[in-house]
Amino acid sequence: MDFNVPDMSCGHCTSAIEKFVKSADPAAQVACDLDTRTVHIDSALSADQLSAAIKDAGYESSAT
Repeated sequence: MDFNVPDMSCGHCTSAIEKFVKSADPAAQVACDLDTRTVHIDSALSADQLSAAIKDAGYESSAT
């Protein structure tokens, strides 16, 4: 699943998002792209659950 995260702008942002997603699903594969401000997540969790994890990290997101 891909998420647009407009406020993601640096390495700290990506590590925070990765940390929170992996706390929700330790088996998740997370790939952040700062140029396009998107996060690709391969996980068994639903889009809503992943969006909640990104929000817990402090970022608004929308599934694309």
